Amino acid sequence: MTKMIQNPVLKGFNPDPSICRVGEDYYIATSTFEWFPGVQIHHSKDMVNWQLVSHPVNRVSQLNMLGNPDSGGVWAPALTYADGQFWLIYSDVKVVEGNTFKDGANYLVTSETIDGEWSEPIYLNNSGFDPSLFHDEDGRKWLVNMMWDHRSNKHSFYGIVLQEYSVEEQKLVGESKVIYKGTELGLTEAPHLYKMNGYYYLLVAEGGTKFEHASSVSRSKNIDGPYELHPHDPLISSWAHPLLPLQKAGHGSFVETQNGEWYFAHLTGRPLKLDGVKMLESRGYCPLGRETAIQKVYWENDWPYIVGGNKPSVEVEAPDLPEHTFEMNYPVKDEFDSEELNIHFNTLRIPFNEEIGSLTERPGHLRLYGRESLHSLFTQSLVARRWQSFEFVAETKVAFEPESFQQMAGLICYYNTRNWTTANVTWNEEKGRVIDLMACERFETTHPIQGNEIPVPEDVESVYFRVEVDAKHYYFSYSFDGENYERIDVAFDSYKLSDDYIEQAGFFTGAFVGMHCIDISGRRLPADFDYFRYEEK
Repeated sequence: MTKMIQNPVLKGFNPDPSICRVGEDYYIATSTFEWFPGVQIHHSKDMVNWQLVSHPVNRVSQLNMLGNPDSGGVWAPALTYADGQFWLIYSDVKVVEGNTFKDGANYLVTSETIDGEWSEPIYLNNSGFDPSLFHDEDGRKWLVNMMWDHRSNKHSFYGIVLQEYSVEEQKLVGESKVIYKGTELGLTEAPHLYKMNGYYYLLVAEGGTKFEHASSVSRSKNIDGPYELHPHDPLISSWAHPLLPLQKAGHGSFVETQNGEWYFAHLTGRPLKLDGVKMLESRGYCPLGRETAIQKVYWENDWPYIVGGNKPSVEVEAPDLPEHTFEMNYPVKDEFDSEELNIHFNTLRIPFNEEIGSLTERPGHLRLYGRESLHSLFTQSLVARRWQSFEFVAETKVAFEPESFQQMAGLICYYNTRNWTTANVTWNEEKGRVIDLMACERFETTHPIQGNEIPVPEDVESVYFRVEVDAKHYYFSYSFDGENYERIDVAFDSYKLSDDYIEQAGFFTGAFVGMHCIDISGRRLPADFDYFRYEEK
């Protein structure tokens, strides 16, 4: 029986895949934006089964995102292997909104092992984002990135720029040259260079990263061009196929198996369709964010083509490789018995450290110290993991003794500083310690059960919170004994935690679920979380 790849292979917020093979091992690096640590790397041996194994950019000296805007930070990492080591290129973008400057610096880090300690970063340039390193057959190395044009009368995506990188000098050398201006789709970005059959192939993404997204391929006998466009452009896109379950197909990279088969890893999104909304009015919303899928590639007249046509497929013939499965490295119920956070947990902009929490102060618990609000771009005390299914249950147990309405701790569903919902324990002047809901939609906050906050009995130390995500909606519940849960009668819309709903353009992440603690009184009151459960239905 033919083995099949089931797409997406990396579920939940895992965009901009850069795929790399080393011997019999395959790795995909994906963007993490403002979430810390930076860059997710998944591992596979058969391209069917994948496991998260590394966060290479995990020190402030490599990535200082304090104050970074929503969807700033790490854009489009590019992973390659040459000269006995891994090379990882990434952007740290400091400006997202507006049409002037981007202020994104590009860096290089290296490591001999994928899950080892990666080097301190080497600064490369600031000319634009989506950098990628190409190792030529003659030993020379070349950086390509999109060039940003801040001038108000110009298209912001100026073109793809090429410059040589000197390993000895640890910097870019020689002249930079714009080698490709893109097609009429515009927004030309995400360049990757390959060399086969005497041609240099330049793979780019175009059309923006929404439903119009696409990938294009051009080739040249010379690395600096001129490049001729694929005769059947684009290589892949979902734009002409609005009914496909995989939308937004574009930004990606090629890999050749050890047996000579070719595959293309690419960005995609699975939209939720709203009731009563016609397809031409809206293609839907993707709260799981932009995910990673893999398509099979064949070659004809020295051009790559996607098997099945230039559109994504949910089921794809897997390579002729032995099956290799992994034990799940995320417990359904994490009881915080380790001194390190599970690899699937993330924090915002800063690493998990004594500034925001501890796994040892109260053994068997995650202690979070109350810090800044959920609007803050600096020091949030929040630990969360990705939504990776349209249907799941998340649950936690928190001990928290607030003395002020400025203190709150609980369970959160989070998109960015402007869009989130939380069920929490806080303080009310009339009722004392209470359970409350707080929601933020497009930077407007509300308290959906205002006046009906739920008092916490004085003899109750801990409150249990649960969120049930049922595709289009999600609901919070609470319990005082861990067995009898009461649903809070407020339905939240899942689609509102998506790139597609956010009011401004230029947001690129996905929904998270996790634990948080706020104390804007400055007392840094701690909240102790006994466990965190995440279980897909």
